[in-house]
Amino acid sequence: MHEGPTRARKLPTVARYSKVRIRITRGPDAGASIETAGARVRVGSADDNDLVLTDDSVSRHHCELEPTPYGMRVVDMGSTNGVMLGGVRLYDAVVPGEVQLSLGDTWVAVNWLAETVDREQIEGDRFGDVLGRSAHMRELFADLERIAPTDVTLLIEGETGTGKDLIAESLHAASTRAIGPFVVFDCGAVAPTMIESELFGHERGAFTGAHATHIGVFEQAHGGTLFLDEIGELPLELQPKLLRVLEKRELRRIGGQRTISVDVRILAATNRNLRTEVRQGRFRQDLFFRLAAAQVRVPPLRERPDDLEVLVEYFLGQLSPPRTTAEFGPDVWAMFHAHRWPGNVRELRNAVQRLAVMPTEPLGDTGGRVGQSESVLPLRIARRQAGDAFERDYLKQVLSATSGNVTHAAALSEVSRQMMQKLMRKHGMGEGR
Repeated sequence: MHEGPTRARKLPTVARYSKVRIRITRGPDAGASIETAGARVRVGSADDNDLVLTDDSVSRHHCELEPTPYGMRVVDMGSTNGVMLGGVRLYDAVVPGEVQLSLGDTWVAVNWLAETVDREQIEGDRFGDVLGRSAHMRELFADLERIAPTDVTLLIEGETGTGKDLIAESLHAASTRAIGPFVVFDCGAVAPTMIESELFGHERGAFTGAHATHIGVFEQAHGGTLFLDEIGELPLELQPKLLRVLEKRELRRIGGQRTISVDVRILAATNRNLRTEVRQGRFRQDLFFRLAAAQVRVPPLRERPDDLEVLVEYFLGQLSPPRTTAEFGPDVWAMFHAHRWPGNVRELRNAVQRLAVMPTEPLGDTGGRVGQSESVLPLRIARRQAGDAFERDYLKQVLSATSGNVTHAAALSEVSRQMMQKLMRKHGMGEGR
């Protein structure tokens, strides 16, 4: 019989968010809408936005809308035609109540709903090897703690550099399959003609050059976890074959006659908006639903500035010799908080490493400066230019290191070949070889 004082069970922290509907009321996309509860919504004509518009007067990345306790925060992302409210152009403002914004020829209504959504947050600042103390990350960690011990298939969405691979590895380590293998397959880093063989394997003599039997990643991951990174890059013609294996948990190697059963848990990740890919016919809807049995989104670093200090402290501790944040002056922190971190946590890690050897330019030649003349750019434009300059310099460096080989450059950068080519086109470098 227990005779001591009764231990009070620690209750989880729960955050309550009001639901908001963002609806297009005028323009080519009239009737389209999206609902959010506490999360930012990116609006623009590019496929990677949350609300994708076809209006040619809307910029690729036009604006971000973020619900706050005080109203909707509206941030212009450097659009051509701006975000207008009653004839006033907004750059970064919190607008209370029900409002209607104009983005070029498109009108956007913001309607606050009576419903609320409760999100549980853990008390700690990490899940496995993933760090973060912001509300967004503590909510993500709570989701991951619930998902980890199950065998549910999980889709991890997030921009490049947010740490989706680290989340997958930490999920495996926290699962009942932790003693089994953890196998990673990057769908964007393998030539399309070789993907089927890499996934499912092949028998000797199955095709020209198949001099020996090859065991695919599904068999390699038997009893453990298979992480399909950049699943959005998987060619459309291979998606039915992947779907079949996911449904039946059995496969045949190329050129083989025997059916092989596989026991694997599937984790998949993408930096694309797969719902948009499905709508545009580039990704199968049935495969999307199979992969997204559970789904989480990793927020970009610009949405969680509260995590900067803990991440910088960790990266400094990894240096040789280790350093501390006490060495940073307020100018460095101001620079870090002003930067938009297009490369996310990966870019931050590189900036901290650079800071150790180049303390005056942690963000590169142009990353930390907005101009030396009296004509100072608006902060939103300076931020965008800093991000573009970082991408451009990084591409030049990595392509130089690989003698212009795009596949090798993508592997070195830990992104898909398609993403590398997209960035090269963006900065006028062609598509490479």
